Amino acid sequence: MNEIEKLSEIVQKSDNIVFFGGAGVSTESGIPDFRSVDGLYNQKWDYPPETILSHSFFMEHTDEFYRFYREKMLIEGAEPNAAHIRLAELEKEGKLKAVVTQNIDGLHQAAGSQKVFELHGSTLRNYCMKCRKFYGFDHMLHSEGVPHCECGGLIKPDVVLYEEGLDDATVTGAVRAIAEADTLIIGGTSLNVYPAAGLIRYFRGSSLVIINMSPTNVDSQADLLICDKIGKVFSQI
Repeated sequence: MNEIEKLSEIVQKSDNIVFFGGAGVSTESGIPDFRSVDGLYNQKWDYPPETILSHSFFMEHTDEFYRFYREKMLIEGAEPNAAHIRLAELEKEGKLKAVVTQNIDGLHQAAGSQKVFELHGSTLRNYCMKCRKFYGFDHMLHSEGVPHCECGGLIKPDVVLYEEGLDDATVTGAVRAIAEADTLIIGGTSLNVYPAAGLIRYFRGSSLVIINMSPTNVDSQADLLICDKIGKVFSQI
């Protein structure tokens, strides 16, 4: 039995699957990875991306933050790939109970997934820091300079920047889903970003599956390890 057949068998036998994903899930949709060889963290800017994408940098160098944000974080026209689509189908089939994602692109919802815990927020949501008025993706994409609300307040993306904490309700929901799962599929993530990566320690189920192009620090715990593109894998199950 090959790896795809083993994965298909695990999925067939499971009725409470949770998927935990990272940047690698969206690279096949044209959204750049952060830590791969040609990812954002290996491109040259005046400041390291970790610095630019921090709360203090956002507050102190807002213009530079938005220059980077518009060019590198707002990806226009991205469409769900085979992984997003198959995960949404598994949810409709009653097998997948939740998606826990570190991504901020909204592609899981675009594919039809209903139960999605966005640990790091979403570029599709933006709000005025003064009056809390909502602004969508298109408004941010086509704005210039530092975007301000009609009330004069600064508009901030609803994404979790470095130095900011994760949303308590989102974390609580994700932990509960992972703890109740019989199968946890981890895909497209290096598991290097904490506290998000730490949530997988709550898994107590029977099957841990890891699908990733590079090694992770929990590979030794996996019941099934697949080194391949996640969209390619999910298109075959």
